[in-house]
Amino acid sequence: MKHVVIGTAGHIDHGKSALVQALTGTDPDRLQEEKARGITIDLGFAHTTEDGVALSFVDVPGHERFVRNMLAGVGGMDLVMLHVAADESVMPQTREHFEICRLLRVPAGLVVVTKSDLADAATLDAVRLEIADLVDGSFLQDAPVPAVSARSGAGIPELRRTLARLAHATRPRPSEGAPRLPIDRVFSIKGFGTVVTGTLIAGRVHVDQELALQPSGRRVKVRGLQVHGEERSEAVAGQRVAVNLAGVEVADVLRGETLAEPEGVTVTRHADVQIDLLASSAPLRHGARLRFHQGTRELLGRVALPDSNVIRPGSPGFARVHLEAPAVLVRGDRFILRAYSPLSTIAGGTVLDPLPPRRGIRTAAGLARFAALSETESSLAAVIAMIEESGLRGLPEAQLAGRAGVGADRVQFDTGLAGHAVRIGGLLVSASRLADAQEAILRMAAQYHRDHPLDTGMPREELRERLFGDGPAVVFEETLRMLAGQGRVTGRERVGLPTHVVALNDEEAQTREAIIRIVSESGLTPPAPTALVGRVGVTADVIERVARLLVRDKILVRAGDLLFHASAIDRLRTDVRSLKNGDASSTLDMATFKSRYHVSRKYAIPLLELLDRERITRRVGETRHIL
Repeated sequence: MKHVVIGTAGHIDHGKSALVQALTGTDPDRLQEEKARGITIDLGFAHTTEDGVALSFVDVPGHERFVRNMLAGVGGMDLVMLHVAADESVMPQTREHFEICRLLRVPAGLVVVTKSDLADAATLDAVRLEIADLVDGSFLQDAPVPAVSARSGAGIPELRRTLARLAHATRPRPSEGAPRLPIDRVFSIKGFGTVVTGTLIAGRVHVDQELALQPSGRRVKVRGLQVHGEERSEAVAGQRVAVNLAGVEVADVLRGETLAEPEGVTVTRHADVQIDLLASSAPLRHGARLRFHQGTRELLGRVALPDSNVIRPGSPGFARVHLEAPAVLVRGDRFILRAYSPLSTIAGGTVLDPLPPRRGIRTAAGLARFAALSETESSLAAVIAMIEESGLRGLPEAQLAGRAGVGADRVQFDTGLAGHAVRIGGLLVSASRLADAQEAILRMAAQYHRDHPLDTGMPREELRERLFGDGPAVVFEETLRMLAGQGRVTGRERVGLPTHVVALNDEEAQTREAIIRIVSESGLTPPAPTALVGRVGVTADVIERVARLLVRDKILVRAGDLLFHASAIDRLRTDVRSLKNGDASSTLDMATFKSRYHVSRKYAIPLLELLDRERITRRVGETRHIL
């Protein structure tokens, strides 16, 4: 059965609750104070079935003092039933409620002339003229305008049929993707515990599912579900749902929180938005403090305007909203802005990005970003823009649902994303930025070869730090893997070009032979590299360049600041190991080492430290144990 949520709207005492009761048989006014005062103070709920459609009614208060409560109820509606009393016609709250529904882009609805038994035909015609003037050019312009009386029952059967016809024509909410249930009521039932209710605006919820209350992040488990008072194992988007929660006390849950998957929404204090300022409002100025209403939550915040200090009445504009407490948002969410004081509805808008980057908005790049995000309602275009600005850090795929609102169209979305992004370790990285990074690696490797012709390539870590900074290592590794797979780079610890060949000039070749000869003849007491400069007759730069090559080729071994021939170190390793099984002691101290190998402390210290590093010996105090 199709489920449709219908919200009431209209001025106080225009018969909203009475009409809901006439349609459903349920009095939506549940509070004692409401019954005593004869007005709706908080949200009321009722339901009925007509022509195979389940109609869920959310009855909202009409008094201007309770617009906050009204706003908590209208966010999940599929249809609005705007009430205009025949004996009073269009009133201030009629206009404000209508503007709120228009700003929230409620898709469809109707206008009901209530208390028709209190007016004659001429009065009803006059009321209809005022209604036509109010809704002219809006989503209700061609909507039905039936006249009814909840007291006499006149027009009620026809209204039920009209509601069913409109409900059949509504677009179903997406039942795939991440579930979201903004909570509009919290209570406790003896023997069951905490129960929350709300309209499931997206996804599915099933018994035993683990979810989170956002923005607190408190984890809960679905113990039970009810839809229209009936037990269900699963609820789908578009239904009014009562959820019995395990793992939380009723005092720990508030209206305004959202029941969702932990990564299915974005918890944020900042959002880039597009604002539609009412023509009747005062200009909206940079830094203005406002009341931000989204879902069932009200928050205080300020607006920062990117391109000017003001948005003019009746005009759209971009802004970054800075909230004083966390909000639960997804791209595409609609919201209402009310003046901080005096209380009045001044604007509505759309969330463009609930997790904007920390950069200035009053720049050409900032303005271009707003334009790109607002260009289309397509999630694909927005995600591509987010991926591009994330650079080599990439956009976490987990943000697709909670930030960009990608849900039911995921397969189609993935197809559209091909060519724009590359998936790497749970990240979406811009294909163009990745191609730029590959070219940068090749340029840096080529430059390194020019600066260090005797090296096989640039040290891997140096390359990563210079090009990727503190970005994800997985992106750097994948970029190198792609280049290596194409045969464009070689090496593991050093990254080089396959065209690079290590070739010594005459001076370097002569230096190489001289260093090998001198160090080899010196055994365990080679001259310091600085002394080689004078003995070989070349600059220190040439000595160091050739020495690095000899160490890399494992002809020399570097220990401390000294260079030893590999054959001398091999003989040392063999001799020390032999002490473990021979007649000599299985320990070595500094004096014994110096005496046995005829070296001074200058050579003994780096040699012993080399043996420690290679786990041939282990230092214990002033003694080395031979392993």
